[in-house]
Amino acid sequence: MKGLRLKHIEDKLMDHVSAARRIETWRLKEDKIVFTNGCFDILHKGHVSYLAEAASLGNRLVVALNTDASVKRQGKGDDRPVNNEDARSIVMSALGFVDMVVFFDKDTPIDLIEKLRPDILVKGADYDPKETDKTSKSYIVGSDIVIANGGEVKAIPLVKGYSTSSIINKLRD
Repeated sequence: MKGLRLKHIEDKLMDHVSAARRIETWRLKEDKIVFTNGCFDILHKGHVSYLAEAASLGNRLVVALNTDASVKRQGKGDDRPVNNEDARSIVMSALGFVDMVVFFDKDTPIDLIEKLRPDILVKGADYDPKETDKTSKSYIVGSDIVIANGGEVKAIPLVKGYSTSSIINKLRD
């Protein structure tokens, strides 16, 4: 039998249909839904700071995690992800300010953004909320959808000196 705390963590993990249902119940309470996405492979200070800032923009934070296959297609290296999707989702769900974790298997979470219709879409400051050219590396996927639904798109400053790639390189040295 699992302890209540572990069950609470696992209850944050949702498939797309369950995620949409839960968000609808949050909307009935007029909660503001914040959405972000990423691999979050080796969780570090930069990730936690970014996610805490994202959570502070609304009432509920939804984190969309790349599946392992999606991470591999990003070309980050043969050894990525370091932690598999199950491990990454449990660690992400353990953060108190994360309300939901949902996977996406495509190269972008566009389908999930269309389905969940967040009030606020957040990415790191290496992206530009004002960029409209979908071919630009600084374009935030789904920003057009969120804005069309009356939502906001925000970029959060990154914590310098922290990245999964730099941690991996440091371990190799």
